[in-house]
Amino acid sequence: MAPLRLIFPFRAGKPEQNAGKTGQVASINIRIGVAGASGRMGQAVTALASARPGLEIAALFDRPDAAGGASAGGILTDRDHALETCDVIVDFTSGSASAELAALCAKRGGPALVIGSTGFSEADEAMVRAAAERTAIVKSGNYSLGVNVLLGLVAQAAAALKARDFDIEVFEAHHKRKVDAPSGTALMLGQAAAQARGSDLKALEVRARDGITGPREEGTIGFSVVRGGGIVGEHSVIFAGEEEILTLSHSARDRGLFARGALEAALWVAGRGPGLYDMQDVLGFK
Repeated sequence: MAPLRLIFPFRAGKPEQNAGKTGQVASINIRIGVAGASGRMGQAVTALASARPGLEIAALFDRPDAAGGASAGGILTDRDHALETCDVIVDFTSGSASAELAALCAKRGGPALVIGSTGFSEADEAMVRAAAERTAIVKSGNYSLGVNVLLGLVAQAAAALKARDFDIEVFEAHHKRKVDAPSGTALMLGQAAAQARGSDLKALEVRARDGITGPREEGTIGFSVVRGGGIVGEHSVIFAGEEEILTLSHSARDRGLFARGALEAALWVAGRGPGLYDMQDVLGFK
């Protein structure tokens, strides 16, 4: 695996960088919609977007039964209004809701999407991939700069520390309201390690251990999960050898860091041609 390239500082949102395949240049003021606007992440995105140069909040929406209600950023509208008026929609809802929204955006040929939801089924994932053939989508389990650097470090460590000598365990902890486990970020970290060792996570993952499990199978990647209180996000990848242990970790202290990353992605994806992108694309790591 090639060494990780860290590119700083990152500059997003420059109109001349946001040309799509047609050569069109994104507007300086990008009209943004926020899906799940009444949720914790939706409120964080709205608060930051309202103060961010180059962005104009054009629509806030949530579940169909929430239309006409209030969010921290203003009055909620309906989804159709957002589809008609926005250049980009930032979506932190659920896997099924995001897949449905992606399909609607694809049917219209836009707007672009920034998806931060987790808990996707295989059918949901297929819908998003199909939608990306007709509209631009940035999809990531984590919009933190630090986590995306961690992904590269985990991949390098997994490639260098062979399975016969080092076992891999992924630990994650989140607040008690999170409904899916392991987290999308934990799965991203596990997949980065698996791919670096020439495999796929589904062939190696062990998501639970209970009772008499027998000795550990070489090459497997284990997951441990904590849910409690208001934990924003803790992730660690442990490489355990017989004589030494290497731990790579990241701690999130405020949801604002995810919202900031999602808005950088929104600035980056505006005006781009169809495709399924992630934060590695946005940050220039690919």
